[in-house]
Amino acid sequence: MGSCGTWAWQELLVLLSSMWLWVDSAQPTPAGPTPQPGPQLRFRLAGYPRKHNEGRVEVFYNDEWGTICDDDFSLANAHVLCRHLGFVAAAGWAHSAKYGKGVGRIWLDNVNCAGSEKSIGDCKHRGWGNSDCSHEEDAGVICKDERIPGFKDSNVIETEQSHVEEVRLRPVVSGARRQLPVIEGIVEVRYKDGWAQICDEGWDSRNSRVVCGMMGFPAEKKVNRNFYKLFSERQKLNYRLHSVSCTGTEVHLSMCTFEFYRGNASAACRAGMPAVVSCVPGPLFTTANGHKKKQRQQQQQQQGQQRIRLKGGAKVGEGRVEVLKSSQWGTICDDRWNLLSASVVCRELGFGSAKEALTGARMGQGTGPIHLNEVQCLGTEKSLWSCPFKNITQEDCKHTEDAAVRCNIPYMGYETLIRLAGGRTMFEGRVEVKQGSKWGTVCSDGWTTKEAMVACRQLGLGYSLHAVTETWYWDASNVTEMVLSGVKCAGHEMSLSHCQHHGTSLSCRNTGTRFAAGVICSETASDLLLHAPLVQETAYIEDRPLHMLYCAAEENCLASSARLANWPYGHRRLLRFSSQIHNNGRADFRPKAGRHSWVWHECHRHYHSMDIFTHYDILTPNGTKVAEGHKASFCLEDTECEEDVAKRYECANFGEQGITVGCWDLYRHDIDCQWIDITDVKPGNYILQVVINPNFEVAESDFTNNAMKCNCKYDGHRIWVHSCHIGDALSEEANRRFERYPGQLNNQIS
Repeated sequence: MGSCGTWAWQELLVLLSSMWLWVDSAQPTPAGPTPQPGPQLRFRLAGYPRKHNEGRVEVFYNDEWGTICDDDFSLANAHVLCRHLGFVAAAGWAHSAKYGKGVGRIWLDNVNCAGSEKSIGDCKHRGWGNSDCSHEEDAGVICKDERIPGFKDSNVIETEQSHVEEVRLRPVVSGARRQLPVIEGIVEVRYKDGWAQICDEGWDSRNSRVVCGMMGFPAEKKVNRNFYKLFSERQKLNYRLHSVSCTGTEVHLSMCTFEFYRGNASAACRAGMPAVVSCVPGPLFTTANGHKKKQRQQQQQQQGQQRIRLKGGAKVGEGRVEVLKSSQWGTICDDRWNLLSASVVCRELGFGSAKEALTGARMGQGTGPIHLNEVQCLGTEKSLWSCPFKNITQEDCKHTEDAAVRCNIPYMGYETLIRLAGGRTMFEGRVEVKQGSKWGTVCSDGWTTKEAMVACRQLGLGYSLHAVTETWYWDASNVTEMVLSGVKCAGHEMSLSHCQHHGTSLSCRNTGTRFAAGVICSETASDLLLHAPLVQETAYIEDRPLHMLYCAAEENCLASSARLANWPYGHRRLLRFSSQIHNNGRADFRPKAGRHSWVWHECHRHYHSMDIFTHYDILTPNGTKVAEGHKASFCLEDTECEEDVAKRYECANFGEQGITVGCWDLYRHDIDCQWIDITDVKPGNYILQVVINPNFEVAESDFTNNAMKCNCKYDGHRIWVHSCHIGDALSEEANRRFERYPGQLNNQIS
């Protein structure tokens, strides 16, 4: 028994010593099979070529970026990693450094997840930094292209960030300290708990261009070094970087070559002063008050001549990229779309370098032609049109591959002047704004989707889902005073203060916190547009007997003169056409009113979920309305959908109404009210105009494409409808030609 016990004791000592050796050899990783990483754990996708939702997985641990080995990798591992990156799930994974070899540490190996873990650190693995792999075995993931709602850390396409994560411009000129945006100052990088400077030895304009791009400015300019030299001689500075060398095309300073200082850095900068940068702001961010009117005029002129624009983004400086070619706006295919090309777009539009190069129609699908494919900019071009590209062929791309960008924009501090109170989530609540040093509410008189859109943009919360005019159930703060009234926005403003308002002369019909303005914001929104060719193909005239129009009269679908007609004798002349309304956005289009408040119409035996869903107008060439019609939402439903998209909405049996993303609702020409009553219209040349969601009742990502226009000639018996197009699809010059159209001399349309 004794000898047996001695043997067991020796065995235990050997086992313990081997465990100690294993732990010691794996330092600095913590012991145990499932170590818990600290709060500094972060993830990103990297590599090339790739789209925004795929790439080599890199993890930031122990102040260093590294990769994950593909040994024992599985789809369950990819699920956990994709959730870290803000996607709902994984669609697949890649092995053998498909997205290129990483650099630095290989942090994880033999990772084995069940798939439900909250963190990759909860999965089994060999321990942090313990790997027998090379970078030829770097793992990658392909995530499902659907974001986790409310996920904040966007998936930025980037290369290795070294140890330079955060950069700022520190103004030192007295007047500049209070002004935003900061356009000039000392370049500083985040270091430990403070900020450090960069030695300007060898610093040139290309380095300045990169810093300005990061700060949201399109260009750099020369700076008065003498002033800063005097300033720096009186300051104690802490230098962190030196020998910075950029090509000028990088989107982040960390992508340039540089060296870190070791030891006593203060005495090491031979040039004797910190790097200083002065930037040129784009038109939207120029602060000189004396020139504001002139700048606005210049901006309008530039926009008139501009051949590139952003559409569908919630914030300034983001959106689907559209280009003008042959007088028609179209999109760019995302093949080979990257940060270099995206940065050329951003700078051309007056923003900084690109923060993200988005693929897969992340800002909604465009319409019309896809003009360009495989755009490959070097990053030095002044315009996207100077970059090499391929002309598109029909087989190459679809609008599901429309390219988009998120640009760096200057920090303006607008989000510090607004907040939400009392909501159940961060996306909703009563709007409170800061006037001077005082917080107060906003009067809800005239508070519509457009004002709510601006509030959500200023808050950085995306689009407006609802504009709320009674907020008594959100009365959760001690703010009771109203400080803003008469707010009227165009919808594109960056801040509520940029909209029209009463100023200090407050006037509100319903005072008190009960009627303070509120919002419900959303990261996504619908985007409706009419299929213009179908209107052109299906338009015709019908003389319909009055005895068949009683229900239509009840729905107010006839001209006012119909009330004076000799019912049931006689007829009304109707211009009929089909309308097919597509949802090209990123959220379903749902009526504002819930089912409980839909109105039943006995005559047609259906519910109206929206009183006015579309406006139909006949206009003279100078814009005077000569006939009008409107269409209530008899039934919003998915008539047809794109391939792989399932129908969600059907009106039968009091079903839910709406239009799913990727589906369309068809109103055929032969149903009631799908017409304009032109009985009183004289022969002549006119414009047919159809406007969807005309009262902005339901939020959309883009209201500028809600109108469709056609030229038409009416000779008293027949009508010719042609040149139908979405309102913002043509160039300014083409629109002017459309409006100056002299009319048809015959029925031949060239």
